Amino acid sequence: MAEGIKPQVRFLTPAAVEQIIDEAFELLEKVGLFVENESALGLLAGAGEKIDPKRSRVFISRKLVEKALKSCPAEIRLYDLEGTQEYLVGEDEIHFDPGSAAIKLLDPERLVEREPRTDDLVRLYQLVETLENLDFQSTALVSADVPKEMADVYRLYLGFLFCRKPFVTGIFRVESLKPMLDLLVAIRGDEKSLAEKPLAIFDACPSPPLKWSRLTAESLVQCSRLGVPSELIPMGLTGATSPVTLAGTLVQQVAESFGGLVICQLARPGAPVIFGGSPASFDMRKGTTPMGAVETMMINCAFAQIAKHLNLPTHAYMGLSDSKLVDAQAGLETALGAVLAGLAGINVISGAGMLDFESTQSLEKLVIDNDICGQVLRLVRGVALREKPLALHLFQEVGDDFNFLVLPHTRKWYRQEHHFSSILDRDVYDTWAALGRLDIFQRAQKEVNRRLNLYQRPELCRKKEEELQAIMLAYARSCGLEKLPEIPGLQA
Repeated sequence: MAEGIKPQVRFLTPAAVEQIIDEAFELLEKVGLFVENESALGLLAGAGEKIDPKRSRVFISRKLVEKALKSCPAEIRLYDLEGTQEYLVGEDEIHFDPGSAAIKLLDPERLVEREPRTDDLVRLYQLVETLENLDFQSTALVSADVPKEMADVYRLYLGFLFCRKPFVTGIFRVESLKPMLDLLVAIRGDEKSLAEKPLAIFDACPSPPLKWSRLTAESLVQCSRLGVPSELIPMGLTGATSPVTLAGTLVQQVAESFGGLVICQLARPGAPVIFGGSPASFDMRKGTTPMGAVETMMINCAFAQIAKHLNLPTHAYMGLSDSKLVDAQAGLETALGAVLAGLAGINVISGAGMLDFESTQSLEKLVIDNDICGQVLRLVRGVALREKPLALHLFQEVGDDFNFLVLPHTRKWYRQEHHFSSILDRDVYDTWAALGRLDIFQRAQKEVNRRLNLYQRPELCRKKEEELQAIMLAYARSCGLEKLPEIPGLQA
């Protein structure tokens, strides 16, 4: 079987890519990078970099960045809970996961945002386990029924009680890093096994412009030493915390990412790193950060092109919406972003289910987005040349009535050629009316319930439950909580 041309999108010429990279090198050498973390500063000082100790500013040489680029792996292998299913993060392979970390949930009955609780996180995790086009989970909601000090650990803990898929996660507090890594080690059995088969990606966000904080740099250092992949998430806002031009923001994004990459490679040469981001085209009229703006999508796609030029795995926040409801705007922004991310070959695409400037999750939008992701996955496979000849022999086979439905060829290739939706309306009008005249949000509500009824808890989650609970409870007590909230579904 011969493949046709794989569809792709590019926003930069090779010369523009090189210019952006060169300016990022010069930015680090002349302007420098603020690094607030003592461990990271020690690593950079040990590498011979010039440091202004009064301002914690490091001037990073091009030579050191180029050395770090050479030791950084071009691809990462991520594994599921049991360590049996492998996911390639690299080349043009794409994987979708829910956007995180939302502090609100869209209530499907009242259509208002509310704070999520433990049972909401459990339902989201169970739902995502059934969504075939989302390869990864994420710690997508922040539970409001536990102290804020333990919210990041708690959401990962809940995930490991219910999920088989790998996780995209991150920390809110430095103190959270150890218990979260302890949870990962508990699942794998030991640190060596975790490094051999990573189960989670840790997001780490520089503070724009040009700063790695104590929190995020510590995540880079500790995750790298354990072999846990770090996903670098620069968040420049055009004209506010980064230059107003898209190209200028890209220079800053590359420089910030180079700084994070260097810290990771100094902590452990060969540490897995993903070049990602969550920049936004800042809307000065509203004071908002529209993730659904086409300019935001352009920055992400162009940055992925640069990362691929550097032979690095890629990530972006795309396939999400700034709308407050699951409406036409949500469909427009989500589909456009997901399609562009797929055509750019971005490896980890975060955003499914997300609304309201990355602050809100919706279970109903998740099932709709699952279908959008499925269509994108079909799109990027391109047009396959299934047989030779392509069609001439079929016209001879069908005879004068041209009934292709009866051909073995049709039965052989139909399911491989087409994507089938579980949520889109493709009925004729009379059938649609007879079925209740439901819009897509109403169908999504029914689909959420149907899929939750299909969920089955992985056996390894049951076996590890006591060990994970001990880690979580010890940390909860250090945060002033003596008893964990009741968690639905543990006996299911």
